[in-house]
Amino acid sequence: MNKEKESVVIEDFDFTLIVDFFRRIDRQGPGGDQETLKATFHLPVLGANARIADIGCGTGRQTAVLAERFDCKIDAVDLFPEMLDGLMCRCMQRGVADKVDPIKASMDALPFKPETYDLMWAEGSIFIIGYEKGLRYWRQFLKPGGFVVVSECSWLGYKRPQNMSWILDNLPEIDTIDNKNRQMQAAGYESVAHFTLPEHCWTDNYYAHMTKAMDAFLADHPDNPFAQIFVERMKEEMAWFPQWNWRKAACAQSWHSPPLPPCLTQAQSERRAGGAGLQLVRQAGK
Repeated sequence: MNKEKESVVIEDFDFTLIVDFFRRIDRQGPGGDQETLKATFHLPVLGANARIADIGCGTGRQTAVLAERFDCKIDAVDLFPEMLDGLMCRCMQRGVADKVDPIKASMDALPFKPETYDLMWAEGSIFIIGYEKGLRYWRQFLKPGGFVVVSECSWLGYKRPQNMSWILDNLPEIDTIDNKNRQMQAAGYESVAHFTLPEHCWTDNYYAHMTKAMDAFLADHPDNPFAQIFVERMKEEMAWFPQWNWRKAACAQSWHSPPLPPCLTQAQSERRAGGAGLQLVRQAGK
């Protein structure tokens, strides 16, 4: 079992097993309602004719927050029907189902027309397609001046764990925020703002729910050795988190945009920040 476990990374598991585990928890990645709202405060007002795409929506914790925040339609995309069922159940409970359209699709083969969306959102999901690849591919679906909001695992300092094997196996694209910004710019965007997710977005909002789901998940798969390996893999991730935290590595939330609308000036951008640690820039020459 140990040798078998050591040779398995997340991509090796049956997707139905992964979906059955993650459908049980409140959100499928680190984050928080207040952090989702915080990100929206750096965006322009979106009217009733605006369009939002939530890519890799899962069961829609952040989708419901967006639907409550904005008075416009949201296309919520996930590859798995079980996730979309959870999404719509949540949206009906929150009274926002009329704003949300579930779409079964892969994030690297989206069924959208060019220049459809004012905002594309990917909270905890862009790692699936790859940070730079996702930004480059999704750009075609944005209206001119549209925005992308993503969260991505990033180094916040220069110290690293002595044993990097787990990180290299499971977070191959982890990099500094400066390098992520350079990748974003190379993909045709400018950085509007970013902030770091607080520790509770990982521990309380994500890992605590994962822990609670493990026993029932294993009970439902008693004869599947990969179910046990998968749970051990999740426990290994949780054990690594304190090392990321002490080594100053965490998940950074970033907003990326093609050229800003002409009415948004540098001074207006700075006033939107409202606090330290946020980066807002305007494309040179505009």
